[in-house]
Amino acid sequence: MAKRLDGKVALITGAGCVGPGWGNGRAACVLFAGEGARIFAADLRPDSMAETVERAEATGGEIRTHACDVTEADAVAAMVAACVEAYGRIDILVNNVGGSAPGGAVALSEEAWDRQLDVNLKSVFLACKHVIPVMDRQGGGAIVNTASTSGLRWTGAAQVAYASSKAAIIQFSRVTAVEYAKRNIRVNTVVPGQMHTPMVEARLAGQRAGGDVEALLKARVARIPLGFMGDGRDTANAALFLASDEARFVTGTEIVVDGGMTARCD
Repeated sequence: MAKRLDGKVALITGAGCVGPGWGNGRAACVLFAGEGARIFAADLRPDSMAETVERAEATGGEIRTHACDVTEADAVAAMVAACVEAYGRIDILVNNVGGSAPGGAVALSEEAWDRQLDVNLKSVFLACKHVIPVMDRQGGGAIVNTASTSGLRWTGAAQVAYASSKAAIIQFSRVTAVEYAKRNIRVNTVVPGQMHTPMVEARLAGQRAGGDVEALLKARVARIPLGFMGDGRDTANAALFLASDEARFVTGTEIVVDGGMTARCD
């Protein structure tokens, strides 16, 4: 039986993880590899991709890794060139790099604001800037960008740069989708909510709950109508649909993966 991504090459950024478990990028690499894609996995820290490679290869899939700072134009250009050199094409781009910094309009430093926009938004712009010409020469492709429900509504913490950059990703994707629709390049966004990824223990608990992981988990679950948190595999499943030919008539839109959280009014 044919797999959903047979013959496809997928470039996935943010493919590592801050700890063991299912981050969004790691889950996408593993799921896409299991569905037949050849994976070109990129992350700033090569060592963070070791578990990603192990899990992807366990599916019988093929994966190569590349170290890249996706906020640097030359590094992104080199990443895209390396993927084309390795596999000859790029059918799927998943932009998954991101991170949050606490602070509202007054408390957040200018430096933190600039860094957040670089990491969360400029990274998407640069990857699209260099990958779209490759897809155009091929006759098409699919781009999936990762935003956040923080870009749609207040999600429990003042993180104004993160929220602003994630909202911008949604509109960036819509504009780019319309511009390149005639070129058979689809662009969509996955919008994850309160996911239980390794980032919760490694970073968020310290930022928002004084290091109390259980308190943070309890507060996050309380916002979710389904009563539990998803993880990176839920984000990856949405990305898989958008990247696959099953979504051939889907572009310029979003899939919200949040257990119903943004549908609530409290």
